[in-house]
Amino acid sequence: MPLSDIKARLAKACEGAGRQVSDVELIAVSKVQPNERVRAILDQGHRSFGENKVQEAASKWPMFRESYDGIKLHLIGPLQTNKARQAMELADAIHTLDRPKLAKTIARLAQDMGACPDLFVQVNTGEEPQKAGVVPAEADAFIAEARALDLPIKGLMCIPPVEDVPSLHFALLAKIAERNDLAGLSMGMSADFETAIALGATHVRVGSAIFGERVPG
Repeated sequence: MPLSDIKARLAKACEGAGRQVSDVELIAVSKVQPNERVRAILDQGHRSFGENKVQEAASKWPMFRESYDGIKLHLIGPLQTNKARQAMELADAIHTLDRPKLAKTIARLAQDMGACPDLFVQVNTGEEPQKAGVVPAEADAFIAEARALDLPIKGLMCIPPVEDVPSLHFALLAKIAERNDLAGLSMGMSADFETAIALGATHVRVGSAIFGERVPG
């Protein structure tokens, strides 16, 4: 589906929710996509992108930044502590802060580097054992712990279980964000971003609907 169609759907969803289009950032998820597909989206003026893996991000985005101004890169996949420095050097935002060890590592590196990307706490709203993220019952304490480290916590992120109704998870994430005075909500993907916008999403992560099906490496 053309980028223009996705942007039109986003605008319609915002209008239906009584929100401004500028309130929602469309992250084009470019993981496992050939460079020519990414370049085609860049050539249309889009500048917000998402990657799952630090190694893949490092292989493409420094190159693209040489040719295009204003790129904003979001890391949206699980982050290993030994990749944290490279992630912080590459990304403008990391959406997967999910454990104390990673929070402490990022805080230490932020002191060394004198800068830190925007951070989103990943909440495992479905409490799925195979999925990263802090469980909802522990989210408040972890957010407080991260803030005590002077980390720039901008919001929360979730990936609902595929078999569940996503709106229940989006509503839960919004509730946790509200009681912790967090404005950012990274939620909603190709199949459900309009629902996410209706429930307050500030960042939607859309991949296949923009780029087509992924091409595994």
